[in-house]
Amino acid sequence: MSATTAAPVAGRTDAPTGGPAPRRVRPPRWLDLRLVLGVLLVLASVLLGARVVTAADATVPVWSAAGDLAAGTVLAEDDLVAVQVRLDDVAGQYLATSTQPAGRVLGRAVRAGELLPRSVLEEATGRVQLALPVQAGYVPPGLARGQVVDVYAVADPAVGATGQTGGDVDLVVSAAPVQAVTGRGDGVLSTATTTVQVVVAVAAEDAAGVLGAIGGRGLVVVVRDSVDEDAAVDEGGTAGGTAGGAVGGAPAGVVPAGPTG
Repeated sequence: MSATTAAPVAGRTDAPTGGPAPRRVRPPRWLDLRLVLGVLLVLASVLLGARVVTAADATVPVWSAAGDLAAGTVLAEDDLVAVQVRLDDVAGQYLATSTQPAGRVLGRAVRAGELLPRSVLEEATGRVQLALPVQAGYVPPGLARGQVVDVYAVADPAVGATGQTGGDVDLVVSAAPVQAVTGRGDGVLSTATTTVQVVVAVAAEDAAGVLGAIGGRGLVVVVRDSVDEDAAVDEGGTAGGTAGGAVGGAPAGVVPAGPTG
């Protein structure tokens, strides 16, 4: 016997193919739900990240003190430095750089780097600036604007007195803020007898008392340890209230500062 194999007949569709049945390929859908959800999640993440970064950088420009300043100091432009800080809900309590506080008076002492609160400012009323001539040897070499000083009148020609006027040492200005120091030379010709002008703020009603208490005597300036000590310019702490009695000898720790050059 012989085996015969039937050849496939062309055109027949009932012959076995030996593979999976073909499936119809659907065209891509651009509005697939999963694709839309993915895009929305990416956008939400970007927006949330941008909001977090913006909130972390929500700073405002405000004024801070460039150095230690005593109460009673009349502010100048050089006393302030603009800084960027994050204050959130309390931003309104501090002085923004859009305002110009020059000419206003500090109601209390502020430290270097401290933000300037609005509540610390007062109007410059009832005070005057009094220029006192002092020999350079009796002015501390580091004396600067914003410090708190006491000023003593000394009846000694070596200090600059024009004559013996009685009373060895009198306190003529107490706890006054220094507004300026001028006339101090830095050259080789500067000596201990060079006259330095120390400008202090005093209550207007005390100015005449200060000048009368000096009475031609020489002056010695003493710097207080801290600007936080109360300035008494508006509380009768100048010569009008204290210079009537002698201090009874040279003040402790007062020595000629020597030439400033």
